[in-house]
Amino acid sequence: MTEFWEKSFIQHQEMWGMNASQSTILASQFFQKQGYKSVLVPGCGYGRNAQVFVEAGFDVTGIEISQTAIDLARKAGFTWPIYHGSVAEMPFDSKQYEGIFSYALLHLLDSNVRAKFIESCYQQLAPGGTMIFTSISKEAPMYGKGTKISENEYESPNGIRLFFYDEAMIQAEFSDYGLIESHKIEERDSDNPNKAAISFWWIRCQKPIE
Repeated sequence: MTEFWEKSFIQHQEMWGMNASQSTILASQFFQKQGYKSVLVPGCGYGRNAQVFVEAGFDVTGIEISQTAIDLARKAGFTWPIYHGSVAEMPFDSKQYEGIFSYALLHLLDSNVRAKFIESCYQQLAPGGTMIFTSISKEAPMYGKGTKISENEYESPNGIRLFFYDEAMIQAEFSDYGLIESHKIEERDSDNPNKAAISFWWIRCQKPIE
């Protein structure tokens, strides 16, 4: 399993480069408007997205399964705390966070881990807080490529499984967790703007104030 995540991390680094995603910038702006102070970033990778929240003044905590990714984050000078472990093992602390942001992680998880991950995030969300997930959509060019595992899931030739979301699956997996909105967003490699954009879903949930 560790080998899988190391391989996946390397592919994501090669695909997305070092600049932050458009989704992250929008999430940071949204959290700032809400007046949030603390942000949890599960699957923070090598830090390119989480650092955006740090620079915006948030108290940031990351979770990352790949030690290679953590080492690169430290090499880049990122000093915010990172729990080394799988999101399947959440929670790593008893803190509730006002904002939770997860980029391009959901579609790498199997159905059981996805369900536990979403539930764990919701449990760590402070009342009135917001969690935002981005995940690959069926309109992405990778959809339908490789070995079909299920209606929404394919295994690529290099052994990476991808789960592709549509509106029905978003409703099925998030409707019990304060789903507010979901819409498409096109993500581009900011280091290589001439590359074709990939279609993602932006999924926003809010926990009611008790």
